Formats: sequence, C-alpha cells, structure tokens
Amino acid sequence: MTRLRVHNLAVSLDGFATGEGQSLEAPFGHAGGRLMEWFFPTDTFVSMSGHADEAVGAGTQGVDDAFAAATNRGIGAEIMGRNKFGPQRGPWADESWRGWWGEEPPFHSPVVVLTHHERPDLAVGETTFLFRDLAPAEALALASDVAGGLDVRLGGGPTVVREFLDADLVDHLHVVVVPILLGRGVRLWDGLEALEERFDVDVTASPSGVVHYVFTRAAR
Repeated sequence: MTRLRVHNLAVSLDGFATGEGQSLEAPFGHAGGRLMEWFFPTDTFVSMSGHADEAVGAGTQGVDDAFAAATNRGIGAEIMGRNKFGPQRGPWADESWRGWWGEEPPFHSPVVVLTHHERPDLAVGETTFLFRDLAPAEALALASDVAGGLDVRLGGGPTVVREFLDADLVDHLHVVVVPILLGRGVRLWDGLEALEERFDVDVTASPSGVVHYVFTRAAR
C-alpha cells in the first residue's frame, strides 16, 4: 500500500519551518540556511548535490546522515506546494522558471506541484513537474497513481504539510527540531492540537544539536 511520507522537515524551537520574506535570493526567508545546517554536511547531501570532490573525503555520517539517507528510499513521486517550486505568487508572469534545482532536479520522478494557477507539465531532466489545483486527497490519489507502486514523499513547505496532516493523510512524519529561534515566518503546528494521538513517536538526539522526531501512523 502506498504511504505518504515527510522527511527532513526542519523547524525552529518556536515552531517555524521557514522564515519570513521568501524570495529568489532567500528561499527560506530571513532564516537563511540555519534550519538546514545539520543536513548540508551529511554524506547524503554531499553526494546528492555533486559536491563530493570539494568535500574533505565524503560528507559526514552518523545520526543525521542516517535520517537524511532515508529520504529517497522507496519513493516514486513527490507532492510539493508552489512555494517550494519557486518564489512566484499569483498568475504565472511567464513559464520560464524551471525550479530551484537547475537542469537535473534531485527528484528523478513525477512531482505534483499544488497551485491555484495551473500550467503545462514541465519535464526537467528525469523529473516531470505536474502543476495541479487539487485538494490534498486528490493530490495524493494522482501522486499514488504515477508513483509506480512506491511511496509518495510530501516535500512541503509547512503550509502544505499542515494541510495534509489536518486531512489525516500522512503516514510517516520526520521533523527535525533545530535549536534556533526565528520569531516569525510560517509555523508547522498551528491548528494540529493532539496530533500526537494519531502516531507512535520516536525521538533521537544528534551530536549536531538537532533532535529528530519520527511520527509513524499508529495501528488502528
């Protein structure tokens, strides 16, 4: 059975999963890279980003890399919000924007981009972006259909993840609590009171200072 999984969703101590003021120059707004500083040195990220030759040896291994490495295992499609695809708002001024990731995005699978302003599907390398105006259950049905029997990753941002949690569609939720305070931005947990009652929760602290929380749908 296809599962919907969230991986590596980093939040600050005060619950923000992205900062205020997202732009082309600042994809995470005023948070900068602080939410993902635990992730960038990992062997998974170094290998994925093609920076292995610049690293001193390989990237780091250990707790953080073990969680990072699980991101792509058994994944056949992704769902993301429009804000993850790019910084634009409203109707597309043009369709030249092809995502943050250059000509070979890391997904290598279909990606359903949720937007109120649909546009034609876009193939970039081995990734095809499908721009659809769909409710969470409809988006999951489409992603499951194109995932080839594998699981679907819910890539964010936090507003999209919150909507799917509210609809009780998420089977696996990996949240990384980062010891910083952002004060403003987009929160993850608002409106999700007693969410923990739906999940079994495992907690793993890392020497990097972050804490990994894994919420797995409890048996019903």
